[in-house]
Amino acid sequence: MDVKIEPSWNKLLAAEWDKPYFKDLTDFVRQEYRNTTVYPPASKIFAAFDACPVNEVKVVILGQDPYHGPGQANGLCFSVADNVAIPRSLINIFKEIHDDTGAPLPPNGDLSRWARQGVLLLNATLTVKAHAAGSHQGHGWEQLTDAAIKQLNDHRSGLVFILWGSYAARKGEFIDRTKHLVLTSPHPSPLSASRGFFGNHHFSKANQYLIAQGLTPIEW
Repeated sequence: MDVKIEPSWNKLLAAEWDKPYFKDLTDFVRQEYRNTTVYPPASKIFAAFDACPVNEVKVVILGQDPYHGPGQANGLCFSVADNVAIPRSLINIFKEIHDDTGAPLPPNGDLSRWARQGVLLLNATLTVKAHAAGSHQGHGWEQLTDAAIKQLNDHRSGLVFILWGSYAARKGEFIDRTKHLVLTSPHPSPLSASRGFFGNHHFSKANQYLIAQGLTPIEW
Protein backbone atom coordinates (compact mmCIF):
# COMPACT_ATOMS: atom_id res chain seq x y z
CA MET A 1 0.00 0.00 0.00
CA ASP A 2 1.27 3.47 -0.87
CA VAL A 3 1.19 5.46 2.38
CA LYS A 4 1.98 9.16 2.24
CA ILE A 5 4.33 9.47 5.21
CA GLU A 6 7.88 10.76 5.76
CA PRO A 7 10.32 8.44 3.90
CA SER A 8 12.33 7.16 6.87
CA TRP A 9 9.12 6.24 8.71
CA ASN A 10 7.73 4.71 5.55
CA LYS A 11 10.74 2.41 5.42
CA LEU A 12 10.68 1.60 9.14
CA LEU A 13 6.95 0.78 9.16
CA ALA A 14 6.81 -0.86 5.74
CA ALA A 15 5.85 -4.23 7.21
CA GLU A 16 2.65 -2.71 8.63
CA TRP A 17 1.20 -1.37 5.38
CA ASP A 18 0.16 -4.73 3.94
CA LYS A 19 -1.15 -6.27 7.14
CA PRO A 20 -4.91 -6.96 7.25
CA TYR A 21 -5.48 -4.63 10.21
CA PHE A 22 -4.02 -1.67 8.32
CA LYS A 23 -6.20 -2.27 5.29
CA ASP A 24 -9.26 -2.46 7.57
CA LEU A 25 -8.13 0.71 9.34
CA THR A 26 -7.62 2.55 6.05
CA ASP A 27 -11.07 1.53 4.82
CA PHE A 28 -12.66 2.67 8.09
CA VAL A 29 -10.87 6.02 8.17
CA ARG A 30 -11.65 6.83 4.53
CA GLN A 31 -15.32 6.08 5.11
CA GLU A 32 -15.37 8.27 8.22
CA TYR A 33 -13.83 11.21 6.36
CA ARG A 34 -16.42 10.80 3.60
CA ASN A 35 -19.43 10.50 5.87
CA THR A 36 -18.75 12.72 8.88
CA THR A 37 -16.40 15.37 10.28
CA VAL A 38 -13.06 13.92 11.37
CA TYR A 39 -9.99 15.57 12.90
CA PRO A 40 -7.22 16.33 12.11
CA PRO A 41 -7.45 17.26 8.42
CA ALA A 42 -6.57 14.19 6.36
CA SER A 43 -3.33 15.77 5.17
CA LYS A 44 -2.14 15.99 8.79
CA ILE A 45 -2.89 12.45 9.98
CA PHE A 46 0.82 11.57 9.91
CA ALA A 47 2.07 15.05 10.83
CA ALA A 48 3.96 13.81 13.90
CA PHE A 49 6.01 11.44 11.74
CA ASP A 50 6.41 13.92 8.89
CA ALA A 51 7.81 16.56 11.23
CA CYS A 52 10.31 14.28 12.95
CA PRO A 53 12.26 11.75 10.83
CA VAL A 54 13.36 8.55 12.56
CA ASN A 55 17.02 9.43 13.06
CA GLU A 56 16.17 12.87 14.41
CA VAL A 57 13.94 11.60 17.23
CA LYS A 58 15.34 12.42 20.67
CA VAL A 59 12.19 12.58 22.80
CA VAL A 60 8.83 10.83 22.42
CA ILE A 61 5.73 12.27 24.09
CA LEU A 62 2.72 9.97 23.97
CA GLY A 63 -0.81 11.28 23.80
CA GLN A 64 -4.07 9.38 23.47
CA ASP A 65 -6.52 11.02 21.02
CA PRO A 66 -6.45 14.08 18.77
CA TYR A 67 -8.45 17.04 20.00
CA HIS A 68 -12.03 16.66 18.80
CA GLY A 69 -13.10 20.33 18.64
CA PRO A 70 -13.18 22.45 15.46
CA GLY A 71 -9.77 23.62 14.29
CA GLN A 72 -7.85 22.16 17.22
CA ALA A 73 -6.11 18.96 16.08
CA ASN A 74 -3.04 19.42 13.88
CA GLY A 75 -1.54 15.94 14.00
CA LEU A 76 0.84 16.60 16.90
CA CYS A 77 -0.29 15.44 20.33
CA PHE A 78 -1.21 18.23 22.77
CA SER A 79 -0.55 20.83 20.04
CA VAL A 80 -2.92 23.31 18.40
CA ALA A 81 -2.46 25.89 15.64
CA ASP A 82 -1.17 29.27 16.72
CA ASN A 83 -4.56 30.94 16.24
CA VAL A 84 -6.46 28.43 18.42
CA ALA A 85 -7.12 28.88 22.13
CA ILE A 86 -4.63 26.88 24.21
CA PRO A 87 -6.35 23.81 25.76
CA ARG A 88 -6.22 23.45 29.52
CA SER A 89 -3.90 20.42 29.50
CA LEU A 90 -1.42 22.33 27.37
CA ILE A 91 -1.67 25.36 29.64
CA ASN A 92 -0.65 23.06 32.50
CA ILE A 93 2.24 21.69 30.44
CA PHE A 94 3.48 25.24 29.84
CA LYS A 95 3.13 26.05 33.54
CA GLU A 96 5.27 23.05 34.48
CA ILE A 97 7.89 23.99 31.86
CA HIS A 98 8.03 27.50 33.29
CA ASP A 99 8.34 26.27 36.88
CA ASP A 100 10.82 23.56 35.92
CA THR A 101 13.12 25.40 33.51
CA GLY A 102 12.26 29.08 33.82
CA ALA A 103 11.22 29.25 30.17
CA PRO A 104 8.61 31.95 29.50
CA LEU A 105 5.00 31.00 28.83
CA PRO A 106 4.59 30.85 25.03
CA PRO A 107 2.02 32.99 23.20
CA ASN A 108 0.36 30.04 21.44
CA GLY A 109 -0.06 26.26 21.56
CA ASP A 110 1.78 25.33 18.35
CA LEU A 111 4.31 22.65 19.34
CA SER A 112 5.81 22.23 15.88
CA ARG A 113 8.88 24.00 17.25
CA TRP A 114 9.40 20.96 19.52
CA ALA A 115 8.95 18.55 16.61
CA ARG A 116 11.63 20.37 14.64
CA GLN A 117 14.03 19.73 17.53
CA GLY A 118 13.42 15.99 17.61
CA VAL A 119 10.33 15.61 19.79
CA LEU A 120 7.94 13.00 18.35
CA LEU A 121 4.48 14.15 19.48
CA LEU A 122 2.60 10.91 18.93
CA ASN A 123 -1.03 10.19 19.71
CA ALA A 124 -1.95 6.53 20.14
CA THR A 125 -4.96 7.09 17.87
CA LEU A 126 -4.34 9.39 14.92
CA THR A 127 -7.92 10.38 14.03
CA VAL A 128 -11.15 11.16 15.89
CA LYS A 129 -14.75 11.95 15.02
CA ALA A 130 -15.79 15.54 15.79
CA HIS A 131 -17.02 16.02 19.36
CA ALA A 132 -16.61 12.30 20.13
CA ALA A 133 -13.50 11.59 22.19
CA GLY A 134 -12.17 8.08 21.72
CA SER A 135 -14.43 7.41 18.73
CA HIS A 136 -11.63 5.97 16.57
CA GLN A 137 -10.02 3.86 19.26
CA GLY A 138 -9.91 0.12 18.68
CA HIS A 139 -9.83 0.29 14.88
CA GLY A 140 -6.12 -0.33 14.38
CA TRP A 141 -4.33 2.93 15.03
CA GLU A 142 -3.01 1.61 18.34
CA GLN A 143 -1.37 -1.33 16.57
CA LEU A 144 0.39 1.02 14.17
CA THR A 145 1.61 3.40 16.86
CA ASP A 146 2.73 0.45 19.01
CA ALA A 147 4.78 -0.71 16.01
CA ALA A 148 6.37 2.74 15.69
CA ILE A 149 7.30 2.82 19.38
CA LYS A 150 8.65 -0.74 19.21
CA GLN A 151 10.83 0.15 16.22
CA LEU A 152 12.28 3.12 18.10
CA ASN A 153 12.74 1.01 21.22
CA ASP A 154 14.54 -1.75 19.33
CA HIS A 155 16.62 0.19 16.81
CA ARG A 156 17.52 3.36 18.70
CA SER A 157 19.11 3.93 22.10
CA GLY A 158 19.23 6.85 24.47
CA LEU A 159 15.75 8.18 23.74
CA VAL A 160 13.51 9.90 26.28
CA PHE A 161 9.96 8.57 26.48
CA ILE A 162 7.52 10.83 28.35
CA LEU A 163 4.35 9.02 29.43
CA TRP A 164 1.67 11.06 31.16
CA GLY A 165 -1.32 9.27 32.64
CA SER A 166 -2.20 5.60 33.01
CA TYR A 167 -3.06 5.12 29.32
CA ALA A 168 0.37 6.25 28.11
CA ALA A 169 2.10 4.32 30.89
CA ARG A 170 0.41 1.09 29.81
CA LYS A 171 1.22 1.73 26.15
CA GLY A 172 4.88 2.19 27.02
CA GLU A 173 5.24 -0.76 29.37
CA PHE A 174 7.45 -2.69 26.94
CA ILE A 175 10.02 0.11 26.48
CA ASP A 176 13.49 -1.06 27.53
CA ARG A 177 14.47 1.03 30.57
CA THR A 178 18.08 -0.11 30.24
CA LYS A 179 18.37 1.57 26.81
CA HIS A 180 16.10 4.59 27.24
CA LEU A 181 14.93 7.08 29.85
CA VAL A 182 11.24 6.61 30.62
CA LEU A 183 9.49 9.39 32.56
CA THR A 184 5.99 8.82 33.94
CA SER A 185 3.58 10.95 35.94
CA PRO A 186 -0.12 11.76 36.14
CA HIS A 187 -1.67 13.43 33.10
CA PRO A 188 -1.57 17.25 32.71
CA SER A 189 -5.37 17.36 32.53
CA PRO A 190 -6.96 19.72 35.07
CA LEU A 191 -8.49 16.61 36.63
CA SER A 192 -5.12 15.12 37.52
CA ALA A 193 -2.34 17.69 37.13
CA SER A 194 -2.27 18.53 40.84
CA ARG A 195 -1.77 14.86 41.72
CA GLY A 196 1.82 14.71 40.52
CA PHE A 197 2.11 16.26 37.09
CA PHE A 198 3.05 19.61 38.55
CA GLY A 199 6.54 19.24 39.94
CA ASN A 200 7.49 16.18 37.86
CA HIS A 201 10.46 18.07 36.35
CA HIS A 202 10.21 15.97 33.19
CA PHE A 203 11.49 18.74 30.95
CA SER A 204 14.70 19.38 32.86
CA LYS A 205 15.24 15.64 33.41
CA ALA A 206 14.88 15.00 29.68
CA ASN A 207 17.42 17.70 28.87
CA GLN A 208 19.89 16.51 31.49
CA TYR A 209 19.73 13.04 29.94
CA LEU A 210 20.25 14.40 26.42
CA ILE A 211 23.16 16.59 27.51
CA ALA A 212 24.80 13.59 29.23
CA GLN A 213 24.83 11.88 25.84
CA GLY A 214 26.35 14.86 24.09
CA LEU A 215 23.08 15.87 22.46
CA THR A 216 21.56 19.31 22.15
CA PRO A 217 18.82 19.84 24.76
CA ILE A 218 15.29 20.78 23.76
CA GLU A 219 14.29 24.43 23.95
CA TRP A 220 10.95 23.87 25.61
